[in-house]
Amino acid sequence: MTFPNSTRCYERLRARGLILQPVPTAIGNFQHCVREGSLVFLSGQGPLDERGQLLKGKVGGTVSTEEAYRHAQCVGLNLLSVLHHELGDLSRVKRVVKLFGMVNAVHDFTAHSQVINGCSDLFVDILGDAGRHARSAVGVGSLPGNITVEIEAVIAVHS
Repeated sequence: MTFPNSTRCYERLRARGLILQPVPTAIGNFQHCVREGSLVFLSGQGPLDERGQLLKGKVGGTVSTEEAYRHAQCVGLNLLSVLHHELGDLSRVKRVVKLFGMVNAVHDFTAHSQVINGCSDLFVDILGDAGRHARSAVGVGSLPGNITVEIEAVIAVHS
């Protein structure tokens, strides 16, 4: 496995026009991430647009699968922002261990994995092999604030 090179990670972000945003204040009594040994546990993040507004709606209803895929990419970028803030440098990422993705979907929606691929694809694109991970993708009846997608992650880091 190859590990992310800091310069390449940030070059890849720039080349795609992606910017790591400041980490917003947590909405509740929790932290965005907790480190335990060589693992970083990232709390569930929702999709924010470029103005910092939450992206809302029901996937399979008011939001298409393609649109929700892009929302999951936004969540992936938010997760990378939290990691960058915590670690100071994305080259400290040893590997993405696990993602848990939740899709706020209508009852008969079945393409949850396609939606969460937005985050998975972004991680592999930016972090290379270290971005490959185990994953769960589930549909839920609602999410806080009616957001479309929420994703949490477990990341292994170099000391």
